[in-house]
Amino acid sequence: MKPLRIGVIGCGNVFSAYRAIIDKLELRGVAQLVIACGREKQRGSVDKEFTTNDRDVIANPGVDLVLILTPPSEHARLAREALAAGKHVLMEKPLATNLTDARELVEVARKNQTHLLCAPFTWLSPTFQTMAARIHAGDIGKPCSARARYGWSGPWWSEWFYRGQGGCIFDLGVYCITSLVGLLGPVKRVTAFMGTNIPEREVDGRKLRVEAEDTAQVLLEFANGAIGAVTTGFTMQQYRNPALEVYGTSGVIQMLGDDWDPDGYEVWQNDLGAWQVFKETEPDWPWTDGLRHLVECIQRDEGPLITSEHALHVMEIMLKARESSAQGRALPIESTFTAPQFQAAKTGPAHLMHDRTREHK
Repeated sequence: MKPLRIGVIGCGNVFSAYRAIIDKLELRGVAQLVIACGREKQRGSVDKEFTTNDRDVIANPGVDLVLILTPPSEHARLAREALAAGKHVLMEKPLATNLTDARELVEVARKNQTHLLCAPFTWLSPTFQTMAARIHAGDIGKPCSARARYGWSGPWWSEWFYRGQGGCIFDLGVYCITSLVGLLGPVKRVTAFMGTNIPEREVDGRKLRVEAEDTAQVLLEFANGAIGAVTTGFTMQQYRNPALEVYGTSGVIQMLGDDWDPDGYEVWQNDLGAWQVFKETEPDWPWTDGLRHLVECIQRDEGPLITSEHALHVMEIMLKARESSAQGRALPIESTFTAPQFQAAKTGPAHLMHDRTREHK
């Protein structure tokens, strides 16, 4: 089959990570980078056709897939134009900055029969899929509650993180929400508390007044009855607890490391009475893996595991969480999606790192 031709819009901080994936796809002969759009000062960093006008990428008849790596404020416009031009689209998170734009993008993709995928791609890691399969297989009983966290002290290289269309929920909490709905399915209600604890930041050597939230606690009520909690923020200096925890009626399963960079997982089962710790089976798994996944799905004429409906659901949860915090009440989630069913996990001595037997309290 002919290689899928990729056009990139945005050659900033994350472009190099995606370029590494593109290079591997080019070596396999399944994709190729044909054009990139960025700022003039970035021209020398790209050895393909380069432009400073995004329309040159979108209107290019030699482009099959548009990769959008710009700040969020441009996501909806660029994706809408690319989808309308018949291109497949993969973009960095979030899908949009408001629900109207997000819904429109999903509809345009459906109407034009093109794929629209939005980061993060945590569902694609082998560790995540193994955990999901074990939950669905009943290895911890019925899921009752879950927790996810992701945060750090905050970026210093771009202002948009702290502007009104930025914030920790769009930049960091999106990972937690994406992962939890991947494990437990759609959310039907959300409530949240958010605030700005560091009102002034230094970005690129300049003082900046923070406009968006830098700390958030979000509660999710899932359609299956489970309750989830998300902790995120640009105010989390360090942490050592697991990225994801799911508590069931007969056990617990936890991801070690961050969900975008897993370091294996561990399981407690009441009937065994011990913690089983499983090492990471693919330590070099890249958080940009969605591009590889989409290219292969298009080449094989298969539907991707990650869908635009899922991205819309996550988008609504994030926006309603902000509204909930402002209004001081829980809000219903109207959208839904069908969660993928992963194959049964393969566990055994070859993957088992060690047992941590301890009294079950």
